[in-house]
Amino acid sequence: MGSRTNIMTTFEPERVIQPIYTGGDVALDREGQILATCLGEEAILTDLNTGRVLARLEGVEVLTALANGPSTVTPMLLRTLKPHSTPVITIAIDRSGTLLGTGSADGVVKVWDIRGGFVTHTLRGHNGVISALHFFESATSEPTSEMPSIQKKKRRKETDSEGDRMDGVVSGDTATARFRLASGSEDGKIRIWDLSKRKSIATLDSHVSVVRDIEFSPILNVLVSGSRDKTAILWDAQTWTLRRVIPVIEIVEAVGFIKESTQLYTGGESGRIRIWDSRTGKELTEEQTAGGEGDEIIRVLQNTASQFLLTVHADQSLLLHSTSSLSEHSTTSKVEPLPVIRRISGTHDEIIDLAYVTPDRSLLALATNSESIRLVSLATQTSDSPSASNGDYFGADVALLQGHEEIIICLDVDSTGCWLATGAKDNTARLWKIDHAQRSYDHYATFTGHAESLGAIALAQRSSSSNSNPLGQPPNFLLTGSQDKTIKRWNIGKLLQTENSGNKSQPPSRALYTRKAHDKDINAISINHNNTLFASASQDRTVKIWSVEEGEVQGILRGHRRGVWSVMFAPKDTPAISGDSTGPASTRHGVVLTGSGDKTVKIWSLTDYSCLRTLEGHTNSVLKVLWMPLRPSEDATTTTHRKRPVQIASAGGDGLVKVWDANTGELACTLDNHTDRIWALTVDPSINTLVSGGGDSVVTFWTDTSSRTTAAAAAASTERVEQEQQLQNYVHAGRYRDAITLALALHHPARLLSLFQAVVDRNPPEPGSLSGDKAVDEVLVHLSDEQLLELLRRIRDWNTNARTAAVAQRILNVVVRSYSAERLAGLRGKGWKEVVDGLRAYTERHYKRVAELVDESYLVEFTLREMEEVGVVDG
Repeated sequence: MGSRTNIMTTFEPERVIQPIYTGGDVALDREGQILATCLGEEAILTDLNTGRVLARLEGVEVLTALANGPSTVTPMLLRTLKPHSTPVITIAIDRSGTLLGTGSADGVVKVWDIRGGFVTHTLRGHNGVISALHFFESATSEPTSEMPSIQKKKRRKETDSEGDRMDGVVSGDTATARFRLASGSEDGKIRIWDLSKRKSIATLDSHVSVVRDIEFSPILNVLVSGSRDKTAILWDAQTWTLRRVIPVIEIVEAVGFIKESTQLYTGGESGRIRIWDSRTGKELTEEQTAGGEGDEIIRVLQNTASQFLLTVHADQSLLLHSTSSLSEHSTTSKVEPLPVIRRISGTHDEIIDLAYVTPDRSLLALATNSESIRLVSLATQTSDSPSASNGDYFGADVALLQGHEEIIICLDVDSTGCWLATGAKDNTARLWKIDHAQRSYDHYATFTGHAESLGAIALAQRSSSSNSNPLGQPPNFLLTGSQDKTIKRWNIGKLLQTENSGNKSQPPSRALYTRKAHDKDINAISINHNNTLFASASQDRTVKIWSVEEGEVQGILRGHRRGVWSVMFAPKDTPAISGDSTGPASTRHGVVLTGSGDKTVKIWSLTDYSCLRTLEGHTNSVLKVLWMPLRPSEDATTTTHRKRPVQIASAGGDGLVKVWDANTGELACTLDNHTDRIWALTVDPSINTLVSGGGDSVVTFWTDTSSRTTAAAAAASTERVEQEQQLQNYVHAGRYRDAITLALALHHPARLLSLFQAVVDRNPPEPGSLSGDKAVDEVLVHLSDEQLLELLRRIRDWNTNARTAAVAQRILNVVVRSYSAERLAGLRGKGWKEVVDGLRAYTERHYKRVAELVDESYLVEFTLREMEEVGVVDG
C-alpha cells in the first residue's frame, strides 16, 4: 500500500501555450500596451509586455476588422451594432476616440458616434469594397476653387445623408470644420470626405489597383497612400493634387509616416520594412533580401510612444521593429534595416514535434509545420517582473532556427539540452548548438544523403562524465531514418575533428553507413542508454532492433496490425516488468515501448523479442509513447526489496494523453485538453511535467498533482470517518437536529431514513409538531436550496417502497407545509423535474391504494353489523 503512493495518478494542465491570432485584423491601443487580435470568432486582448491574455471577447461571426481606442483592461459589452448589410471590411477610430468609421463590401462608408451608438454619416460613392479608412484633421480648409472641375460635378452624386444625426460635428462649427475622412477602395480611388459639410471634397484617382493603406502627416500636410499597384503616392492636402509617386516595385500592403519626420515606411510582399524620404522619394534603407513564403507583410501598426513598428505577416507572426535609430539618422546616408526587438507567434500551427532544450530546460523547441524551429521561453517569472516586461515571459518567442528549405518533420535533443538535431522534407538533417546564456543559437552541421524526406532522427546518448563541457563536445553520432526506407549513421565526432584540424577535403556530411531498413516509411528511431542498440519503427508494422556499431539487425518485433508511429527504449535501471500471462521478465537486455496505428501500446522484451503486455484504450492511432521518470522508493533506508513503479504515457489521434501502469496494464489517468490529434509528447524528468502538443496549435504542460490528490483524499477520508463517528454520537444522544443535518451533508440515505423513522414512530408525538419532534421541524424549515433538493430526492426514493412510504409522506407533508410554492418552484438543480414527477406518480399510487382500503373497510363494517343482528357475533 505504501509503494502505491509513489505512482502518479493525477495531472492538471498548469500552463498552456495557445494561439492568439489566426488571421484577420490587428490593433494596438494608444499606449502600445494592449494588443487586440482576431482568433476565429473571438477577439483576444493581450498585454504586449508580459504576454498575458487580458480578455477574450466573443463574437457571432468571423472577425474581419478591429480597432482600439483608449486602453482598457476590463472589457464590457456596451452595444452591438449592425452597420451594413454586407461584411465590414475595415474600421477606423479618430484621434479623440469618439468617432468610428466602418467600410463594407458594398462600397458604403458610415461614421458612428461611439458614445451614442448612432450613425452620423452615410457616405456613398465608391464602386467597390472599401479597403482603407483614415481619420485626420486638415491644416487649413481646402479652397473650393482649387477642386478639380470633375470633382465638383460629382459632389451631389457622392453625398447621401438621409437624415443622419450629428453629435458634435455640425456644419459651420469652426472646431470641427477640419475633420476629414479618407477612404480607399478596390477600384483604386481615394475619396476625401468633409465631415462638417457632409460631402466629398476630392477624388484621388491615380492608383490602378486596390488601395491598402492611407495615412496623413500634419507636419508635411501630405496624405500618403499605398496600393497593390506597387506604388506609394503623396498627395497635397491643400489642393488635393498629386505631389509625388514612389515606385516601391512590390505590392504595398502598409504605408505610413514615421512620427514627426519626413520619413515614411512601406511593407508588402517582400516581408521587409523599407524606409523612404518623402521629399525626394528615395529609399533610405540598405538593400534587403526578400523573405520567403509566409513572410509577406499584411499590416503595419505604429506606436510612437514606444518607438516601434508592429508588422503582421502572412504566417500569423508579429514582429516588433525598433524605430529609435531613425530619429538620429541623416537623410544623406543609408539606414540599416530596422532591428527586430521581439517576435510574437500568433499561432504555432500544427505542432509536429517538441523537446526541452538548454541544461535547465528553460526553452522549448517546437516543430510547427514550417521550415523553421521556434524556441519558446518557459520562464516562470510573474507578469510584473522585470524580465517579463523585457519580453522574457512564459510562451515568448526567443529565437527562430532557419536553414531548412522544407517542413521540419522530426527533432531530437541530447541529454544536456545543448544540441538539437532536426530532420525535414528537404531530405537533410541539421545539427544546432544552443547556448542560451550567450543568446547564441547556431547551425553547426548539415547532413545530406537521403533521397527522400526524413521522418525520424536520434542523437547519441551521453554519459555523465561527458557532460562537463557540453557546448564544446557534441554527441558522438546521429541516426536518421527516411521515406527512402533507409537508415544512416553520421559520425559527428569525426566532423568535429575535421573542423578543428581545418581539413576540408573530406565532405563533412558523409554517412558512416547506410542500411535498407524497412519496406515502408520509417517513423521513429530510439537509441538505448549505453549507445549499443537502436530501434526503428516503420509503417510496415514492424520494429527492428539494430546494433549501433555494425548496423546489423539483432531482432524484429512483430505483432502490430498497423504502422508503428513511435518507439522508445526503457531508461537505465528500469525494474522488471511482468507480462500478461507470465511472471516478471528480465530487463537485462532491455525493454522497448511502441505505439501503433492499431490503437494499441505494446511493451516488448529484448531477451526473446516477445510482447510482454498490450495496452488498449485509445480510440485512434497512438502517435507518441514515452517512459515516465522512475520514481524512488518511499523509504530509501530500508533494506527490503520493493518494486519501484514503472509508468508509461501515450498520446494519440483521439486528442488524449493516457498514463498507464506498466506492471499491471491498468490505465492510471486520461488527460484531455486538446481538440485535435496529439503528435508530440515529452516529459521533464526533474519535476515529472508532461508536455503535449498537437494539431490544434496548443501546447499543454501537465503538472503531476498525485501527491496533492493523495493528501487531499487522505484528509477527506479521515474527516469522513470523524463525521460518521460524530453522527453515531448524535443518534445515540437523541440529538436529531444535529444528526439530520450531518446525515444530509454526508449523503447517508439509510441513516437519514432511520432517523426520520425514529421521529415518526415517537409515542407520544410532541404536541404541535408536524413530524413528531419540534427540533426536527425546525431543521426542515431552515434547509438551504441544495439540502432541500437533496432531501426531496431521498423522499422520492423512499416513496417508491410501500414499507417506507409512510415516513416519506410524513416528511413530505412537513416540507410542503413549511415552504411556499414559490420557494419550491424556484429550486433549480440537476434532476429537479424527475424528482417532482417521481413524487407525484408514487404519491397518487399510494392515495389510490388507501382509497381502495377505505372502500374495502366499508364492506368489513357492513358484514360485522349484519352478523351482530343475527346473533352470530354474540354467540
